[in-house]
Amino acid sequence: MRSTAGRHDRRISPVFLGIAAVTAVAGWAVWTGFAGSTGFAVFLFVTGGWVVSLCLHEYAHARTALHSGDISVGAKGYLTLNPLKYTHALLSIVLPVLFVIMGGIGLPGGAAFIERGRIRGRRRHSLISAAGPLTNVLFAVVCTAPFWLDALDGVPVPFRYALAFLALLQVTAAILNSVPVPGLDGYGVIEPWLPYGIRRQVEPFAPFGLIAVFAVLWIPEVNGAFFDAIDAVLRGLGVSEFETYCGLDAYRFWQELTGGDDTRCTVGAVVYTGR
Repeated sequence: MRSTAGRHDRRISPVFLGIAAVTAVAGWAVWTGFAGSTGFAVFLFVTGGWVVSLCLHEYAHARTALHSGDISVGAKGYLTLNPLKYTHALLSIVLPVLFVIMGGIGLPGGAAFIERGRIRGRRRHSLISAAGPLTNVLFAVVCTAPFWLDALDGVPVPFRYALAFLALLQVTAAILNSVPVPGLDGYGVIEPWLPYGIRRQVEPFAPFGLIAVFAVLWIPEVNGAFFDAIDAVLRGLGVSEFETYCGLDAYRFWQELTGGDDTRCTVGAVVYTGR
């Protein structure tokens, strides 16, 4: 008899609900200016929103896999949105958050283990891999909606900056994860269509694909071209480089506390002090 994921396997985890609640409260604090330190509220809001997007990214992989034939994802806990259920919590949650804190870049995670042998059809395999980055794209569209809808009237400047920076993280994650390098979702999309011999040859390099991508990003010319592309995408969504930069400055609230700031982001009467 064909088993399916039960209701318990699909019940939203209290861990995810707690993260979402912290994000919502922090967003309210940023919007109203309730917090004593708006920068700290921005930090909590963006970090919480980023973790929520990581959970949704993995959920999209798992949900698509479930409908494609891998009924094991329910028993693994992937459908509960609980980040602690991922195969590699370090790669999916810890490292992406650390990269945001240190570098202001959306590191793509990847930890939902899909039993590919249960799935038939190359299109299904490709769709499962594409589901994650598409979730980041959707998240970016939602974050930037006030910008491209020209609906910023009444949106507090701190909240606007926070949304801009959160959108930048989603765009960087979507683009980086779409690179056709073994170990990333972009390669997962094209892998089913490659000859078997090529797949066998590149398979050993999958664990190092993400490291290779970031090593290449250290090349100044590549780094500049990459962020030029990010800025172009965000401009198309109505978000300026100034707004994303000020969002990053507000996010790094600790720089103001340590006196390490030397630039200012100013809109109207609102001043943010950043790096």
